[in-house]
Amino acid sequence: MAEDLRWVLILISALVIGGLLIHGLWSVRKRANGVDNKPAPKPEAHAVEPTASAQHDATATTESKPESVREEPSFSALDDDEPNMGSFDIDEDDSTTDDNLDADAPEQEQQAQPEDFVIIHVHMPEGLQMQGAKLLPLVLTLGFKYDDDGFFHRHEQTSGQGPVLFRMVNMYNPGTFDIDNMEQFATAGVSLFMTLPNEGEAMSTFNMLHSAAKKLADEFGAELLDHKREPLSVNTVREYVEKVREYA
Repeated sequence: MAEDLRWVLILISALVIGGLLIHGLWSVRKRANGVDNKPAPKPEAHAVEPTASAQHDATATTESKPESVREEPSFSALDDDEPNMGSFDIDEDDSTTDDNLDADAPEQEQQAQPEDFVIIHVHMPEGLQMQGAKLLPLVLTLGFKYDDDGFFHRHEQTSGQGPVLFRMVNMYNPGTFDIDNMEQFATAGVSLFMTLPNEGEAMSTFNMLHSAAKKLADEFGAELLDHKREPLSVNTVREYVEKVREYA
């Protein structure tokens, strides 16, 4: 009887141990399957910072186009067949534009802008021309000085010192003089003009301009014309005088 009880206990112990082993294996397998079947976590979305190059390109594409450089006024080329002084834009070299003014400069140093001008043409009879070989010494005698801009300037002093009082330009295209080739130069007319207000004493400057124009006309047998290309009359001269007095 005791022997039978012992074998029963051994069998029960073996069953318990076997059950525990089977349960342990089943638990391990279940945990392993649970891990394998668990969905992988979704990656977090991170904001991508633009690179310096991308920022530069984006900025460059949004920049507005620069404004065009304002063209400075200049003497327009004249038609040799039908010159028109109406196409002349007076280029006041000695005036200072708003763009060129120094913000720190005193107001008294800012030169006044030209508002009007007086012009007298010296025009040759049809078929005749002024020869440069004769014109050059005559204008130098009248106190004109050649400038790199291609025009003759009459300064306050005959030595070329002081402000420009009035100028002489070629009446025809291209409006300038070639000082290095005056022997071969010829033109059918020249134009003398002064801007208003003037750097010098206005009436004195006009009288000087009128006298120089008459001297040129006498030397070449030319005719004096007004701003409309009509013969310069006494009445027109009086109108010029009145205009100059407004700025005196």
